[in-house]
Amino acid sequence: MTHFIDLTDTLFGYLALLIFLIGYYFVIAEDRTHLAKSKPMMVVAGLIWLLVGLGYTLNGQPEHAGVLLEQTLLEYAELFLFLLSAMTFIHALEERHLFLALRSWLIAKDFSLRTVFWITGGLTFILSPIADNLSTALLMGSVVMAVGTRTASFVVLGLINVVVAANAGGVFSPFGDITSLMVWQQEKLQFLEFTYLIIPALIGWLVPALLLNYFLPTGPSQLPHEQQSMKQGAMGTLLLFLATITASVLIHTLLKLPPVIGMMTGLGALKIYSYFLSKQDPLLQESELRGHHMSAMTKHLKGDHGAVVMRFDNFRVVERASWDTLMFFYGVVLSVGGLAALGYLTLISTTLYGRLGETTTHLIIGLSSSLIDNIPVMYAILSMDMPMSTNQWLLATLCIGMGGSILSIGSAAGVAMMGQANGIYTFKAHLKWSWVILLGYALSAGYHIVFRM
Repeated sequence: MTHFIDLTDTLFGYLALLIFLIGYYFVIAEDRTHLAKSKPMMVVAGLIWLLVGLGYTLNGQPEHAGVLLEQTLLEYAELFLFLLSAMTFIHALEERHLFLALRSWLIAKDFSLRTVFWITGGLTFILSPIADNLSTALLMGSVVMAVGTRTASFVVLGLINVVVAANAGGVFSPFGDITSLMVWQQEKLQFLEFTYLIIPALIGWLVPALLLNYFLPTGPSQLPHEQQSMKQGAMGTLLLFLATITASVLIHTLLKLPPVIGMMTGLGALKIYSYFLSKQDPLLQESELRGHHMSAMTKHLKGDHGAVVMRFDNFRVVERASWDTLMFFYGVVLSVGGLAALGYLTLISTTLYGRLGETTTHLIIGLSSSLIDNIPVMYAILSMDMPMSTNQWLLATLCIGMGGSILSIGSAAGVAMMGQANGIYTFKAHLKWSWVILLGYALSAGYHIVFRM
């Protein structure tokens, strides 16, 4: 096993840490600068590894830096392919109007604002473990905004509720959040062991929701309804997605193979299914395509009556936001891997775990994830490779997932909601209610500590 050289007290270590902090400033300030978070982190990753290479070369071990980089890239490649598969399925379901039909059905029911608050929160909590917390938050956030068009106070409370529910739902399934996925793929927890977090996650959502409920404005929804229906193949795509998840879990559990094998096989099946869909319904009217990004790879011909003959391509629906997430993930994994190669993670593990203990450290790290994205936080813990019990890994997963809800910038769901409800759901608007989320976080972690440890 290649060992790390401690370069934390050298110029290379100081420069690497400074570069990482500068890059992460731009990540946190994304809502103000409108600079996609992936761009600074990709540059940061490259610069840090250049410093690692220089540091190891001057210490007479240049080949060790290369080996460490290859190990980090291999970890990223496995997660990248898994996420690419999952995101393609989600966006394919979105393109087939499955989520739009669900949104339309909710609006058509003309529920009161309070009922919409609880339905969107509950559905978010239920769907997040399957459809991932970001996609679910965007879907339910659009419902909240649609029914509360002329009630800004409801939109703020409704979106806070969605963000908390999305992050809470994401912790008790490897498919709900990237951090949970990383823990599962590193085999720190088995698939079914995540279910131990259902009750504390439910507490972490319900406590803030019950308190926010008392401040909700009353009244009916305020949006005229336009009925929407699913496109052909929507339910088939959903069933294929669920079968792919099941296969990935069984392959990893029974055969001890990486779950990405199941996900990529399912993605191949989705491509074949989309081929048959294009055979059955090859015509898409130009009006339907207007406003959608047409990939340069998409081949189309003009047919009769101005129709566009084209293949249904599920890769086409993986939008720019998904690629930004994947490239941000690349930057984070390689940056943290570079800092680990310089010795920083060993220093942190000695300082925190060695002096404060596992439970206190996880509680503090969970709070820090409200300021720092949970992906680098969890990857750093995994890279430390501390020998911990199942219950401690569960606590770390719970705290990091739930802690991101305390501030709007602490999770992808919160950042996405700020973009979706620009000027209404803001950092300041969320901060006003952070105390109720913090209470939920404390009770959630407290439940796990008392009853599981």
